[in-house]
Amino acid sequence: MRKIYTLLVLILVVASSCQTQWTNEEQAQLETAFNKAGENRVELEKALEQAPKEHRKAVLFLVTNMPERDLTSLTADFILENTRVAYQAREQFAWCQALPDSVFYNEVLPYASLNERRDNWRQDFLDRFTPLVAECATIFEAVDSVTQNIKDVVKVEYNTKRRKADQSPYESMEQGMASCTGLSILLTDAFRAVGIPARIAGTPLWTNMRGNHTWVEVYLDGEWYFTEYYPDELNKSWFLADAGKADPEKPIHGVYATSFKKTGLSYPCVWDESIQYIPGENVTARYIRLYEEQVKNSSLNDDELLVDVVLYKGRDTGNGDLRVSDRVEVLLGDKMIDFGYSPATVDDLNRFLKFKLKKNTTYTFRFADGDGNQLEQEIETGDQAELIKLYQVTL
Repeated sequence: MRKIYTLLVLILVVASSCQTQWTNEEQAQLETAFNKAGENRVELEKALEQAPKEHRKAVLFLVTNMPERDLTSLTADFILENTRVAYQAREQFAWCQALPDSVFYNEVLPYASLNERRDNWRQDFLDRFTPLVAECATIFEAVDSVTQNIKDVVKVEYNTKRRKADQSPYESMEQGMASCTGLSILLTDAFRAVGIPARIAGTPLWTNMRGNHTWVEVYLDGEWYFTEYYPDELNKSWFLADAGKADPEKPIHGVYATSFKKTGLSYPCVWDESIQYIPGENVTARYIRLYEEQVKNSSLNDDELLVDVVLYKGRDTGNGDLRVSDRVEVLLGDKMIDFGYSPATVDDLNRFLKFKLKKNTTYTFRFADGDGNQLEQEIETGDQAELIKLYQVTL
């Protein structure tokens, strides 16, 4: 009898030693996920139980943050393979080894970015893209190698004839075509496959009303940079001027980035506005700052100058609380040549809306008063950089 009792104790000790001791908060998050999973709970529990000890926190992160559609459908094998191969990349590439767990979990480990079909792409993509980065000494070199060569690897080009916007990697590869969203999903997965932290970014609608756009951000040495499937240099692209003119007061004109971890904000999907389960971050301010820096640092022709503009509610320009964030248009004759959004009360007092204009030229500045009525003010530029103050009240 004593031998049987001793054996039972040993079994219990061994079994308990195989279980990760979750915190109360983690256990509560798990129970919430399990309840949403319904009959698929057994697969999630299996993934947590069978994951190597060093991978369990990562599996916990996925299970407690994945949307309900995945809680009810993903298998343990899918989750375990995705996690195993992600850790394989972490061990293989020095830049991935150097990442904090929080960045690795949220920007490398996830198996999807948006609402695309859940393809099991990670091992395939690790095999496809490792040769491109194997000799890279830095993560910057690795990013450049992937972006310069991805088209040759996956054989996908931009084409509006693609079947849908939110294509998964293999849906795009099967067709050989994708829109900007499908291309961005492909590029994000390629980066993640080789341990480069990446996420989707985009806008629902440019302030010039020319539509929406999607691109990719990569996290390099503690900073986010943007790039695309058809790349320019990091943080340089045709769309920066549009992104930099985003309206921080109107969500539809904002710039957003995705997250796998819950943020309390939904990433806007213009192809299906009912989707609310993709976490997002509002990164509008960063794109406005990047554009302002680009304008400030851009070369000027001999007949050009930079003009700083700020819009005030009243004429007490010493009171920063009277600054107004609103659209300001610049017209030359009857033609609008540029526009932007003036700095708000909460912005640094040294921040201004910048325009590159011609010297000694008369322009019309159009803006709204506090009631939405259009006001216009004619201003002649000089031959030196200057500050133009506009007011929502008439003289």
